[in-house]
Amino acid sequence: MTSEASVSSPPAIGSPSAQRDFHFLRSFVAGGVAGCCAKTTIAPLDRVKILLQAQNPHYKHLGVFATLKAVPKKEGFFGLYKGNGAMMVRIFPYGAIQFMALDKYKKLLSNKLGISGHIHWLMAGSMAGMTAVVFTYPLDVVRARLAFQVKGEHRYTGIINAFQTIYLKEGGLYGFYRGLIPTLIGMAPYSGFSFFTFGTLKSLGLKHFPDRLGTPSLDNPNVLVLKAHFNMVFGGMAGAIAQTISYPLDVARRRMQLGVVLPDSDKCVSLTKTLKYVYTTYGIKKGLYRGLSLNYIRCVPSQAVAFTVYEFMKQVLYLN
Repeated sequence: MTSEASVSSPPAIGSPSAQRDFHFLRSFVAGGVAGCCAKTTIAPLDRVKILLQAQNPHYKHLGVFATLKAVPKKEGFFGLYKGNGAMMVRIFPYGAIQFMALDKYKKLLSNKLGISGHIHWLMAGSMAGMTAVVFTYPLDVVRARLAFQVKGEHRYTGIINAFQTIYLKEGGLYGFYRGLIPTLIGMAPYSGFSFFTFGTLKSLGLKHFPDRLGTPSLDNPNVLVLKAHFNMVFGGMAGAIAQTISYPLDVARRRMQLGVVLPDSDKCVSLTKTLKYVYTTYGIKKGLYRGLSLNYIRCVPSQAVAFTVYEFMKQVLYLN
């Protein structure tokens, strides 16, 4: 029996080009479903993270758990899910493009450039993450703006109104790409180390402990895949490591995205200026790494669910 890593293409289902098309289409769907499941799991924590990162005046004096309690009291239970509609609109194409691009870049690096081994997980993961960001960034900006709003102080009435307002009042398309550069810079290590960590743990686990960690794939009994609970563990570890490395850039990204919504938006016009302002004003713990404890709580289950659902969807959709 071979491990999943050793199988580079699905069973033949017609011509080679048709096989490739079906493979990437199924990878697209699997990634989208995985992303939606992961983000739905931690939507309330995502809302709190944005409120704390951007120092929302109603909650900036509170910690993570105090904010989780305060939001439902002030805005109702569904206040924890504010902005989640925009997130779902964004996350399906984001997850779909990311996982589909990962497969494409891995094959490109291996077949065209001769780069293989664990390093190609790092490089392919970084490029896949950045590709997904470029295509879905405007949706992320809108989602952040909606999530930052507090009941009684709404600047936007919904997703469509947010798109219209940003376009008309913040320089057209430029308004949707504020903070793109720090996002790309932050996404490269985050996505790269996330996929690198998961891919490395997965391949080493199946290689050295196949009986304990592995199980036959549902779609191809000759292929060995990780058991679901080990997907969860390795995915969670990958998320924790990646978040620690890239978190200050995520803080800068959020502040630049929120733009005119913040009273100190004139201090957050570039990556270096934003990082310098946050560091000098709030310091490391309460500025660059504010909300990190929440991010650990949210990114570990999020990445665990994402990788587990994706690995399962690969079997359901015959990607192994």
